[in-house]
This record gives sequence, structure tokens and C-alpha cells, in this order.
Amino acid sequence: NLTPSMRASLWGPLKELWETVDGAVLRRQPESVHLLDLQLKKHKPHFLSLYKNPPKSAEQREKVRKASTEGIAIQGQQGSRLLPEQLLSEAFILSDLFDIGELAALELLLAGEQQQPHFPGLTRGLVAVLLYWDGKLCLANSLRTLIQSRHGKTFTLDLSGELVALTTHFTDELMNQGLTKRLLTLVSEINVTREFERLQKERGLGNEKHRKEVSDLIKESRQALADSLFSWTCQSPLSKDDTLALIGHLETVTAQADGSLDSVNLALVMALLYCLDVSFVEQGTEDREDLIQALPMLTERQYVSAVHSRLMDGQPWKLPGLQAVCRLAWALSLRVLSQLPQGCALVEFTEADEALADQALLGDVFLFMKEGILGCESFAQEEFYIRRLHSLITDFLALMPMKVKQLRNRADEDARLVHMSLQMDSELPSSLRKDLDHLMILIGEFYSKDSFGLELGLEFWCPTESLQHTSLQGSYLGMALQRPPHKQVVLSKFVRQMGDLLPATLYIPYLRMLKGLANGPQCAHYSFSLLKTNGATHSDNIQGVSGSPVSWEHFFHSLMLYHENLRRDFPNPDAAHYRHPPLRGITQRELDGLTSFLQLLTTIITWSENARLALCEHPQWTPVVVMLGLLQCSIPPILKAELLHCLAAFGKSPEIAASLWQSLEYTQILQTVRAPGQRQAAGIEVELSEIESSCEEYPLTRGFCHLISTLVESSLPVNLGAGLRVPGFQPYLNFLRDSVFLPFPTRAYRRPAEKWEVADAVLEVFHKLLRDYEPQPSDFVQEMVELQGEQVTAHKPPGHSIMFHLLNDSPMLALCLSLLEEGVRQLDTYAPFPGKKLLESAVLHCLCLLDLALQKEVVFMDLLRESQASMLVSPLEQLLQGVSPQTRRADHIVNIARYLYHSSSNPEAAFQSAKILRRIANYPNIQTRLVGDFTHDQSVSDKLMAGFVECLDSEEAEEGTENGDDSQPQKNVARIRHETQIHMLNLLITSLELKTPNLALYLLGYEVKKPVSSTNLQDPGQTTALAVGVLGCPRSTEKRSGPVLTQQAPHLAELCYQVIYQLCACPDTSGPTMRYLRTSQDFLFSHLQHLPFILPSNQIAALSQMSWLMKTAAIELRVTSLNRQRSHTQRLVSLLLDDQPHTQHTADGESGMEEETRSVSGFLHFDTVSKVRRKLLSVLDAIDFSQDMPELLQLDFFERAQIEQVISNCEHVNEQGHTVCNVKLLHRVLVAEVNALQGMAAIGQRPLLMEEVNSILQQVVERNRVRRSLSAKRHALRSWRSLVETLLTTCPADLIPADDRQLIIRDLLLDLHDKVLSEDAAGELMPIVAGAVFTLTAHLSQSVLSEQQQGAGLEVSSGFASIANSALHLILRKLLDFILCTGGGYQRLRAHLYGSLLYYLQIAQKPEEPDTLQTGKAMWERLTAPEDGFSKLQRENLAIIESYGRALMEVVCRDACDGHEISRMLALAVLDRILSIDRQNQWLVYLCNSGYLRSLVESLRQDDAALQSLLTPQPPLLKPLYIYESKMALLTRVAKTGQGAVELLRCGLVAQLIECQVFDMVPDSDAHRVMRDPSGFIPSPMDRYRQILLPTLRLFQVILTSTTMNHQQGAAQVLQWLIVHADTIQSLLRCQELSMGALQELSLLTGIISKTALPGALETGGEVNSAAIMEFQGHINRFQRLCLSLLGRLAGSEQERLLKQAEVAAPGDSAERREEMEVAMQQVRANIMEYCQTLLLQSSAQAQFSICLFSPSGSEPADLSSTLPSMAYSRAPSLGLVLYLLKNSAADFFRFHQSHRQSLGKLQSLDQLPPEELKELCQGLVSGPGGVEKISSVQRSLLAKRRLVQLINNRAKLLALCSYVIETCLFVLWRHLEYYLLHCTPTDPKDSLMPGASLYRSRLTDGEICTFKSDMAAGFGEALQRKLLEVEGLYSQVRSRYTFIQALVRRIRGLLRQPKS
Repeated sequence: NLTPSMRASLWGPLKELWETVDGAVLRRQPESVHLLDLQLKKHKPHFLSLYKNPPKSAEQREKVRKASTEGIAIQGQQGSRLLPEQLLSEAFILSDLFDIGELAALELLLAGEQQQPHFPGLTRGLVAVLLYWDGKLCLANSLRTLIQSRHGKTFTLDLSGELVALTTHFTDELMNQGLTKRLLTLVSEINVTREFERLQKERGLGNEKHRKEVSDLIKESRQALADSLFSWTCQSPLSKDDTLALIGHLETVTAQADGSLDSVNLALVMALLYCLDVSFVEQGTEDREDLIQALPMLTERQYVSAVHSRLMDGQPWKLPGLQAVCRLAWALSLRVLSQLPQGCALVEFTEADEALADQALLGDVFLFMKEGILGCESFAQEEFYIRRLHSLITDFLALMPMKVKQLRNRADEDARLVHMSLQMDSELPSSLRKDLDHLMILIGEFYSKDSFGLELGLEFWCPTESLQHTSLQGSYLGMALQRPPHKQVVLSKFVRQMGDLLPATLYIPYLRMLKGLANGPQCAHYSFSLLKTNGATHSDNIQGVSGSPVSWEHFFHSLMLYHENLRRDFPNPDAAHYRHPPLRGITQRELDGLTSFLQLLTTIITWSENARLALCEHPQWTPVVVMLGLLQCSIPPILKAELLHCLAAFGKSPEIAASLWQSLEYTQILQTVRAPGQRQAAGIEVELSEIESSCEEYPLTRGFCHLISTLVESSLPVNLGAGLRVPGFQPYLNFLRDSVFLPFPTRAYRRPAEKWEVADAVLEVFHKLLRDYEPQPSDFVQEMVELQGEQVTAHKPPGHSIMFHLLNDSPMLALCLSLLEEGVRQLDTYAPFPGKKLLESAVLHCLCLLDLALQKEVVFMDLLRESQASMLVSPLEQLLQGVSPQTRRADHIVNIARYLYHSSSNPEAAFQSAKILRRIANYPNIQTRLVGDFTHDQSVSDKLMAGFVECLDSEEAEEGTENGDDSQPQKNVARIRHETQIHMLNLLITSLELKTPNLALYLLGYEVKKPVSSTNLQDPGQTTALAVGVLGCPRSTEKRSGPVLTQQAPHLAELCYQVIYQLCACPDTSGPTMRYLRTSQDFLFSHLQHLPFILPSNQIAALSQMSWLMKTAAIELRVTSLNRQRSHTQRLVSLLLDDQPHTQHTADGESGMEEETRSVSGFLHFDTVSKVRRKLLSVLDAIDFSQDMPELLQLDFFERAQIEQVISNCEHVNEQGHTVCNVKLLHRVLVAEVNALQGMAAIGQRPLLMEEVNSILQQVVERNRVRRSLSAKRHALRSWRSLVETLLTTCPADLIPADDRQLIIRDLLLDLHDKVLSEDAAGELMPIVAGAVFTLTAHLSQSVLSEQQQGAGLEVSSGFASIANSALHLILRKLLDFILCTGGGYQRLRAHLYGSLLYYLQIAQKPEEPDTLQTGKAMWERLTAPEDGFSKLQRENLAIIESYGRALMEVVCRDACDGHEISRMLALAVLDRILSIDRQNQWLVYLCNSGYLRSLVESLRQDDAALQSLLTPQPPLLKPLYIYESKMALLTRVAKTGQGAVELLRCGLVAQLIECQVFDMVPDSDAHRVMRDPSGFIPSPMDRYRQILLPTLRLFQVILTSTTMNHQQGAAQVLQWLIVHADTIQSLLRCQELSMGALQELSLLTGIISKTALPGALETGGEVNSAAIMEFQGHINRFQRLCLSLLGRLAGSEQERLLKQAEVAAPGDSAERREEMEVAMQQVRANIMEYCQTLLLQSSAQAQFSICLFSPSGSEPADLSSTLPSMAYSRAPSLGLVLYLLKNSAADFFRFHQSHRQSLGKLQSLDQLPPEELKELCQGLVSGPGGVEKISSVQRSLLAKRRLVQLINNRAKLLALCSYVIETCLFVLWRHLEYYLLHCTPTDPKDSLMPGASLYRSRLTDGEICTFKSDMAAGFGEALQRKLLEVEGLYSQVRSRYTFIQALVRRIRGLLRQPKS
């Protein structure tokens, strides 16, 4: 996965080598041994010719020169590439500069160009310089690490045997080839100053930071080389020549300016010391024998003689001290050898050990060890240096006791001489040797630093009590020995004997040695005991015989005497000149002695709490009191400072601290109470301003700050000084702020570093005070205290005061900010200066203060507002935007941000800076200003960008565990770096949510000044942090396991993915980001490859990573599909969905070794390759649906309900939007509760109570984790779902073929169900799953249906579609299980499931088939036909559904009756669907018996009001309408069976509907044109009314049709409804404007009226009084008249006019509309004619008694529309109308028949149709202009087919209706003719009872009848008769039913021909 320019041979491969070595040896990655082996084989030449560069050559030079004209081939890229001249000339410069081959130089430059984004602000040349040295460093580091992994005598890394064997073999080969000499030459050759001169000459050095980085790399390389040699000698001996070479090198070594060695030389010295080390022989380790065999000292005589003669050689070295050290080491080794059996042979050498030791002592060996070795900074950082020096010192004391004795004697001698010369005032003798002093001071110095906590000093203490601690044994391996080893006894004797009769000259060195040896918890304990036993008896004379001068007794006694003496001179504070009087008390020597002892005391009590308490409570000594007393006396500030430090050590115990505060206040060290009349302050203030300032040294002030800092940590006394002043800490705070902090920059300092020491000490106190301060409401109330009888205002807590100063433009804030400014200025120079560490620490405290203030200001301001106090504060983030007085610019925030630039040297400061920036970033108004400030100055902007990149790109960052153990500073720093990255990413995430321009866009390299979307992230010159940081973060160092980061820093990776998602999701940044990710990174593909991420340790983070990644992938799929980037979409789709294992794609067509082998094996096992799990499914597997819930609290003391209440009070929503409980706050609340308990019982219970508090807190932490885990799972599931849905909906359909698609959906559905139906699935995840199930089923159903339409899915034998029936059944079962398992709750969730069920059942629905009107099969054939796929599937589905029995019915019915609207609608729909396929009517029976049906029917009354509100003009909510429609649909479905219809009538359905008033509220059609909803979604009021009316009418029609047996009952009820709403219905029948809707209404109404409004209907009503009957009769007659007049309107040309009108109104959807209207009109005619027929038949069976509906006029109505008003409702229409209708219908019949035949023909030859015709056919089904163009041809033919089927079926319907109309018309004609021509006799008008019957009988004259007859005969001519017979011929044969057309025609013909009788 390496880009070609990373191949730069001097950098890329070496970097890779180092990563492999590091991974194998230090990080112990699995599978690394093999990789390491490959790397080592490849790089062996590099190691053999260490640091040798590829040589220059003429041919290379030529090749490079031509690169600008002919181009040059670059590995991994096709073709050659032309390079610019500029680049080539730079390459030649680089080649000369480092003396490397020209091609190598060119490669380096190209690599530099490519790595430039990681180094903002540097040119490619400067980056190349860095890369060159980085390559060298990688090589050196690899060498060192390989050598460290060897097995040997000093340490072990616990690596696998295989790995150690590999590295040992490899390094042995290197050593045999002369590695040592090469290392030594390199160490002497490489020299920073020389390199810098060369670079300087060629302009190879950039800004300060670049210089620092280059010099660091060079120094580290030298160091690593020296360390390699050191590590080698630690483990294995060097050969003779190598040892001599090393000694030879050391002879020439010189020291640094301060006399110490530099770290490289130190490593070499240590290497030699380990070479000469044989002490390991004494340890009984198991492989001791093998090690002895390998030791040349024991096996080679020449080795010993060569080394011996070289070291005995009189030639002085450049550093005599170093020579002395080597000699001492050799002498001790010889001494050990002489005690071994092998030593006999070497007697001539071992004899010389004494002489060697003497020579070493003459060379001041101990002095050099202290100054030269201990003085080196790196000494304390290497554990094995410390161990070796320890063994050197202890061996000298243990192996050469005589020498030690000599030293002591010599020292006693010297002490006497000194004493004498002091007595006689002569000058000191010159011959004094101070060897013992040096030794003691060396021991003191050496053991007082213990950076690894080894406590090696324990070897000097012999446990007098038999302590059975293994840790107290001083032996190396901590074996629990019964007797202490000999060495330990000797050493402890040394300590005790040296203290006996100590000469005065050795007093101070001895104390310093003890101070070193007391360093550590156990050592301190021993030294405390030593000092206790020394002063066994007390005697007055100090130098008395009995008490040793080194004892507590002696020391405290002296202190008390000093105090006594000095107190007498205590000056009067009012004396005019308060200066120190001449010091009677303390001489310089006494001062030194006291200082040393105080330091020893401080060390002991710092480490040992027992010592602290024992000394403090000692009745005679009372150290605290004496020390405080001494502090008031006039003694030098140095001594006062020591006393203060000592008190601070005492103050570490909280018990002592509280009393210490009181004593401090009492002694007025800091004067807090002024005596009346006292002119001038006293105490420490005066010392600071008068003495320390003039001396320019401030030890006392620093000591005081340290003391306060310690005391503040243990306790803050609230009532300090009560009674004498206003109680509290305030005076101390004021002193620290006003006298120490504010003036510190302006004071003079003799030692420059001290300035920063003071600042750091005082800022530390402020930091602690603010850190522990929590704003409380009481802080904002003015409280009063009584003081000497008057009321004064009380002090606020110190933290409050600091907050107040930080939230105002106070000098304190200004100083903090200017300190930050100075700090960053100093750091930018990269130069060392005195006090640098302390400046950094002070700056860190400042940053922490600002961060804490920002964190607490929200609560602080809220409380302040609520309290309405008169304090004024401004938010800190606004103050930070102020103008700085130094630079006159608003650059405070910029200064804070610049600390990010120093993250490599100051990780903590960068961390705090990131935290502050992140807090400020939450304020949108500040963001825009910040972008301006950041970009204002180009150089600063570059630095900020560089800092940002560096923080994000930090290699060392590691995700630590929560509880960082500070024992390993390295780990700690790594954790801080990691936290910094987290904050930076959160800053980006916060910013991206705000409007542009924001910080995130600026930092990520988007355009801030131009529109964001115009950014092009590919610009090579543009430094994008995006490229580096965020995307680099999940750095694809592709291992097999996936991006490394997801494993190593899960949380960080999660945030990176989130930032990337946000960039892709935000419309502005989406374009550039997606392009960049796609082209230059192939980001998504490479990351999705590794899904799912499994992190056993951090499941939550892994889920979040996947969620963001999947969300981004979904966006990518959508975008690429929209842009038609097929190949991209295809790649991702196949990656996610394939179940065939596919070979990994390698980049750039390179295939590595493994690739080739894999493809070969793949080829061989081609057929056996099993399927792999689809990526999407394995991601789903990674989401664990079960969630272990924490069990309930078991509480003994607290009340559970209250605790739960408290917990919920402490909850808040965190940044990620999870509700979590604030554990710290809860802890405070609970502890306060426990502390509030009073009484003895409570105190006894306290430990138990605290234990319970602990368990509560653990429980809450666990709850928080569960919540986080659940929300992570929800998030991951949602993202998974959106990815699945995007895949199925937006990706082009043809990317996934239908059969695959169905299998994929099947797999997804089954897996989802399996997971969600498992016992322990968490309910919170169900809704998301249900949603996903819904989408998936919808797609499944679509896919199956489209497949059937395209091909004959039904002929396939295996089943129904590509997906087998069994799979479908399985899906159905799981769906039903899911529905049942949701039980009573989760109603909304079931809505999804019902939707899924509906989609599923849709699969088995038969598609519409064309009605061909061919001769149908005989009944028998139909019965015996094999079952088709649809009905089979339907039958099986039903069987499955019924197997679930009552339970399922119960759930669905319950949901249908009440609950959420949507789920009700869907449940109703499900019921509807199931009833439609349920042939056994089990569900129907259940519905009826369980009362659900009745409750549904009765709910119609409640719907009435809601429905009425729907008809108001303002469009309301449409919910009630939809539910009503669903209900009606279901009831209609029920009514389709006779049983159901009867049941409905029994439930009182019609009665309920009669009471609904909504039917009477017909809206005006015109008035609401204005209120139309422009989107067309909300229908007009009239349409809404129809949506309410039509379902009811349909329901009635169905009931009337179904209830054949009890027809009368149903009809009567419906008629009642008609009559109750008669006015409305009559107005509808009269309707003027026949739109589509009106026609539908009419067709249904006439249908109902034709079945109900019959005279016979009244008889069944039973006993109804005659008046009511009369009224009914009137209504019925009116219905009749209206129907007949309607017939007149629809019979003739009106029809054409209406159709035309419809076309004009809505031209777009004309074809289908027109067809529907035709059908509706025919339906109305058929209904009315049926009505006429029924009326005629019901009135009488014989013609002579029948009623007449039509007047006997044969003329056809001329223009029906014009005659409308006149003949409107008065007269009956003429019989001519019927004749007219008959003619028209016959004509229509032929027209329709023709069109039906044509369409059938087209359908049969669909493939041959011309494209134009196809287009035309589709037009009706595709909305929008140009819609047809976009459709694929397959779709087109499908649509055309659908349209043709529609047409055919429509025509078939019309034909049926026409033939029916023809038939009824003929019947009516015949009845009327028969009556008029045969039975009509003129009678008297008076005797008529039935008005209808007698209407025409009376007025007919013969003449009228004749004309009537002739008109009719003319109308009913031959042509018409022929036509009618033809109709019968065409239609009735097809329909296999016989019509009466022939018979009727014959009869009518007969009547008309017959002569009048």
C-alpha cells in the first residue's frame, strides 16, 4: 500500500523496517516474526554498511539531468514522468550536501514533496533533510531494539523463543562483521555543529523549529548508536579487540563545560563498565553456567592480560577521573575473579587489585562519579545505568573493607590536622584528601534520586526487627532470605560505624549520605529508627559522650537552644529600623549543619507518615512549635526557607495540617491582624519587600508558597483567625496575589531561573484553590460576621475570589495572559534558557486556570443571576477576545492555540490549550472572529496549522486506560497526547455543526474566504490537516486486521470517522471531501474491507466507528448513483454484498509475495472455496442485541427510592447526547449525606456506609456504561439500516440482479429476525429492527412482483420466484413471531411489522389478467385445473397464519380497535387482507364472536364529529379520514360474505350510519376553489366529502348484494338511511355539473336506489302508521322521478359533451379519466334501467296492471340539453328516450368491441410494436413531461403491457354494461308497448288511485296512439334489429349465458306490426 515516492530508498523502507521491528519486539504484535524475518533479510546490507550512503555516479547524474526532457521512470507508475528543472537542481544540491547518489537524492525530494502536508510551512527540500536523518534514526533505532531483544545476563523482554533466536542470530552476524568499530567511528564522526555548518551553507535549515528537529534527529541517531553498543554489553560480552577499541575511544573522551559527560559518551562508559562486570556470577540464576561459559574474562587468558595491561598503562587519559572509574571497576572485577575457582589461573593479575584501587582513589574516582556521571541528565533515565553504578559503589564497600577503613583513618587524621590549624590560626595543610567526603556525598546524591522507584538504598539497612516483608530484603531478586546476605550486613555496618565518633569535618557529608539513604518509604523508616536509637540517653552537654551528635535528641535539643537564645533578641516591630541586629546566634558552619539536618528531617517525614506523627506529638521536642518560633527570629532567609519546607512536609498529614494552620495564624508569620497604632507591617511581607528584594533572592517566599500549597491540599480552614479578624483564608490569598504574583515580573533576580520558580510556586496554589472550588448559592449572598461587637462582611471562599478576578479584566487575568504570551514567545525560540522547565510549569498552571474558569463560569454566572447580587463579571471567552497591551492586537486566543505547535516538547500545555479551544468553540459568534484572528498573520497561521497537524498526527499518542498510573511517565505522556487528539477532534465536530466560516473548515484546509464548496483538496501546495490528521488518523497501515487506529485508539478512530461523516454530510463540504476521499485515498473501500471491527476490550467504540463509517458509505453510494459513477458504486456494492470470497485488490497492480502465492493456491482449490458471510451480515453479527442490565441495588442503609431520586437528579445529557449520571457529583452528594450523620453510632457505621456509597457509585458507573452501550448499538443499527436501505433503493437496480437481490434480502431478513427474536434481545433495539424489516419486505415484494411481470415466474417449477417458497414461509413465520413477541406494548413498532406483513401478503396476490372475452373453459375444466403458484402460496400462507391461532388474531384485532392512528390503519389493512384470503372464515367468526366487529361498528358514531371537522374550508388533519377509510374498507370486506353482511346488520351498522350527520354537510363546490392546497396533496372539501360518502355507499351496495336471503331486512335499513338523508341525496341526484366524482356518486347512488327504493320495501317495515307510509311513498316517488330525469341527461349527446369537458379540464391524465367516466356513465344508465325494470316487475306480473314510467311518445328527444329546464321534473320522459338509448348503446357496443379486439391483438404481439406506440401507451402511467424518455426499455414494455391489460379490462366491463342496458331497454320498451298498444283504454280521471298508473291512461286518444305506434315502428327499424341480434351473437356466446335480446326483439316487432284491434 505504499505510494511510489514513499519508496525513497533512504527513508521509506527504513521507516517500514522500524515499524516492523517496533511491532515485533516492543509491541509484540501477532504474526510479526515472519514479517520481521523478511525485513531483516531485505535490509541486511544496510546494517552491515551502517550509515553508508549510496555512492554518486556519472551515469546516475546523466539520468537525472535528462529527467526534465526525457522523463524518468518511477517505480509503480506506468510510463515515465517529466520533472521540473528546479527539482533536479535541488536534487544535485542535496546529493552533494549528504554525499549520496543522485537518484537517491531525487527520491528523497519526491518523498519530501509528498510528505509536505505533514510539515506545514516547510519546503520539500527542508522536508527531505528531515527525512534523510529520520531514515538514519530509524535504522539506528532498529539496530538498538534488535540488540535489546537478545537473551543475556542483565535483562529480558520476555519474547517468544522463535523471535529471540532470529534476532540473536542476525545481530551475531553483524557483530562478527565489525559492528563495534563501525559504531565507534560513527559516534566520533557524526557531529551536530559540523552537520549544521554544511546545511547552513546550502540553505538546508529552515525556521527554529526545523533546526531543532534536525539537531534532535542527529543527536538521537548518535545516541541510538551508542545505546546499541551499551545494550550489547549489557547482554553479551565484547571480544578482546572490541573491548580494547572501546577503551581506546574512551581515552580520548572529554567532558562538557560543567564537568559532566554527554549522554552518548555516558552510554559508552556504561558499555565498558558492563563489559568488565562479573557481579552477575554471584546471583543464582538458572542459566548462570551458560553465561560463565560465554564470559571471555573467565575463559580467555589473553583477554584479561590485554585489558589489564591497557588499564594499568601509565598513560594519562584526557579525563583522569574517567580512567579512575574504569580502573576501579577492573579492580573490583579482579577481586570477584580471585574468589572464583576459575580465578586461580589468573593470580598474577588478581594480585594487582589493591594497587589499581589506590590508583583509582588518587584519580578522585568518587568525585568524578558524582560530577561526571551523576551530573549527566540522561543518567537518571536509564535503569541499568543506575543498577550498574549501585553495584559499583556497594561492591567497593563490601569487597574492599580494608580500603574503606584506610579512608576513615585518613579522614580522622585530616580532621585532627584541621582542628589543630583552626586552634592555631595557621592555614590548612595542603595534603588533605577528601576521598571519604566524596564517597559519602556520592552515596547521598546517588540514592536521593530514585526515578524508577527501585529503592536500591535498602541494601544499606539491615532489618534489626525480623520483618517478614520480601520487599524489605535488599537482594536483587527479592528472595525472602532468613538471614540477610553478607553484603547487606557489611553495608549496614558501614552506615553505623561511620556515624560513631564522627569527626566534625565529616558531619555534613554524613548527614547528606543519610539523606540519600533515607529516600524511600522503607528506607525512611530505617533511618528514623537509627536516629532514634542513636540518642539513647540525654545529657546537657551537647558534645557529651553519651548521645551521638547524629540523633533526633541532639538535633531538636539544639534547635530549642537556638530558639531560646534568639528569642531574647526578638526586636520590637515598632523600632524605627527593623533590620537584623548583628547575628549573635549562628555561624556559617552551624548554618550548613542545621540546613543539612533539616533536609534529612524533611526527607524522612516526607516518606514516612509514622515518623511525621511520632515527631510531631513528641512532648519534649515539639518540632512544629520550635520551627514556627525560629521563623519569627532573625535568622538568614535560607534557613527560614528550609524550616518552611520542613513544615510543609509535616503538613502532608491532614491531622497535623489543621493545627498547623492555627499555629501559623497565631504566630503571624504573615501578618493578618494589625495591632492598633502599629505603623509598619511585620512578618514575611517585610522580609519579601525589604530583605529578599534587595538580595535579589527569594527562598523564603518560595518556601512560604510551597507550605501554603501543601496545606491547601489537606484542608482549608473556614474559621481561621476567628475573633481577631474576619475569619478565612483571604489575607493569605491577597498576599499571594498582590505581593507575590502581580509584582513577580518586575522584581530583580540574581538567578534568572528563580523568577519562574516564584511564578510557578504561587500559580500552583491558585490552581489548587480553583480546582477544588465548586460554586454554591451561598457564595453569592452577603453574609455578615460579628467582630469585636460590630458586623462586618464575611470573606468568600478563595476559589470564588479567584473566579471573580478571572472573570473581570483584572491585573491577575492580564498577567496570566501576558505570561502565556511570553511563554509561547520563549518556546518559539527553541533555545534552552535558565528556568525553562519552571516557565513551562507556570504556563501550564495558567492554562489550567483558564480552562477551569471556562468550565465553572456557566454555573457561576447562573448562580450569580439567580442571587441578584451586585457583582459584575464578564464571560471569560469574551475577555479573551480583548486586546493585549503588549502587541496591541486581540491575540490571546491565538497565543493559547500556539501551544499546540509545541505539543512534541510540551504535551500537557498542548492538551490544556486544546481543551480551552474546545470550550471556546462552543460559542458560534466567537468562531467567525477566531477564523479571522487565526488567518490574520500568515506566519502565525502557518504555525497554528502546523501545531494542529502535529497534535493530530502525533505518533506517540496511545489510548490509555482510565486510571493512568503515573509510574510510567512515557505512558502518561502518550495518554495526554491521545486526550489532546480527542479534544481536537471534538473541536472539529463542534465547529462543523456551526455556520461557515468556522474553525474546522480553516483547520481542515477548506476555503474560508471563498465559498467552501469551491475548495479543491487535491492542491499539492495546500496543506490540509484533513489529509494528514483526520484521514491519516485511521492511518491505513493496512494490517490484515484493518486500520491500526481502530485497534489501538478506538475512541480516537471513532471521532475521526465522525468528522469524516460530518464533512461528507454537510452540503458545503460534501463535494470536495467526497472527491478527495474517492480519488486520492480510496478511503471508503479500504476501510469497509475491514468491517466489522471487533474490539473485545472496547465494544462501544467499535460500534461507533462502524456506525460513522457506514453512514459515510451510505452517502457515498447515494452520491455515486446520482452521478452515474457506476464503477464506484459497483465496487462498494459488491464489497458489501458478495458472498463469494474475492481476492484482495492490490493497489497499482503491484502484487506482493503473499498475493501471488495466494492466487496460486486459489487456483488449485477453485471449486472447494466455500461461501463467505456477506459483509453486511457480518457487521450485523458484530452488533450484540443482548444487553446485560445491572441488577437492582441491594441497600442496607439508604432508602432505595430516595437514592434513585438522587441518581436521576444527577443525570445530564453529555456531548454525545446520552443521558448519563454525573458520578463525581453523585459522590459528593452521598459523601455529604454520610458526613452529615451525627452521633457515635454513625461514626461506627461510617466504613460500612462508605462501602455502600461505593457500591452505589459502581452501580451507577455500570448503568452509564449500559446506556452508552445501548445507544452505541442503536446508532450502529440505524447506520446499518440506512446503509442497507441506500443499497436497495438508490443504487441502480441492475447492479444487483433480481435473483441475488431476493437472496440478499432473504438473508438479511432471516438474520435480523433471528437476532431480535433471541431470548435476551434488548427492547430498545426493536423499533429500528422493525423499521429495517419493513423496508426489506417492501423491497422483497417489489422484487418478486417485478420479476413476475418480466418473465413467467409462475412456470418455474421450484416455486414462485427466484426465492423458494420455503424461504418465504420462513420469513412469514419469523414476522408473525416478531409481532407476537412485542406483546402488549410497542404498538408503534408493530405498525412497521403490519406494513411488512401487508407487503409480504402482496407477493401472493394475482396480478390483473386481461379479460379476453374468449369462450371460457367449461366449468369442469376450471375445477380440475392444476393450482397456480399464486393460490398455492396463498393457501400455504393462510395455513401458517392460522397455525398461530387466537393469539395472533387477538393482537391484530386489538390494534385495529384502538391505539395509535397509523398502527390502527395498518392493522385494519392486515385484517382486510387476511379476510380476503381466509376461505374458511375463521378470522371472520373470531371477529364476530369476540365483539371486535361490534366495537368497530360502534366506533363509527365517534368518528362522526371528527369527520365533520374535515369538511371545514381550512385543510385540517387528515388522520380521521384515513382511519375511516380503512374501517370502511374492512367492513366492506366483511360484508362480502353473506354471513358477514348479516352480522353487520345485526351489529346495527346502518343504524350507526343513519345517525352520522356528516353526510348532510355537502360543501359548496365553487366557494372553495380559492382554498386549494397548491401541492395538490390535500384534497378540496368536495373531494374530502366524497371520500367520506363513497365508502359508505359502496358498503351499502355490497351489503345489498350479499344479503340475498334476508334481502328485505337489509334493503329496508338502507332505504331508511336514504330517506333520513333524503335532501342531500336528492340534491346529489340533481347535480348540475357532472364531474368524475359526481358520476361516481351517481353510479353508486342509483345502484342503491335501484335495489331499495321500491314500493315493496315498505311492507316489511311492519306496523308503521299510514302517515309515515305516505311520507315514505313520497320520498320513493321523488327518487324515481329524479332517476328518470337523470337518464334523460345521460342518454344522449350529453355524454360526449361531458367527456370533452373532462379532457379540457385536465388534459394530462385524459385517457384513463375518460375511460373511468365512460364506465361510470354506463353504470348509471344500467342502474337506472335496472330500476325501471324492477319497478315494472314489482308493480305487476302482467302488462295490463303494470305502471307506466315513460310517456307514449315515440319521437326521440331532439336536443336533450336544451329541453332540460322545461321538462325538468314535471313530465315523465318519453319512451322515445329509451329507444334512443337503445340505439346509442348498440352503437357503443360495436365501438368498444372493436377497440377491445385491437388491444388484445397488441397485447399478443407486444414485442413487435413500434417504439412510438409503446411510448404512447406508457404516457398515461408516467407523470411529468419527458418521464417516458428516462425509462429503460424493459420498464417500457412492462408499463405498456400494464396499460393494455387495463384497456382490455375496461372495454370488457363496458361491453358487459352495454349488453345489459340493451337488454333492459328492450324489456322496458316491450312492457310499455304491450300496455299502450294492447291494454290502454281511455277512462275517467276521477277514479284513479295510483297517480303514476293513471297518468297517461286517461289522456290518450286513438290518434296519439297511432302516431306513437308509427314513430316507434320507424325508430325500431330493420337496421337496429339486425344490429341487436348481432350484439347477441357477439356477446352471449362468449359469455356462455343466454340473453333475451332475440325474444324481446321478436315480440316488439310483433306488437308494432299488429293492426290495432
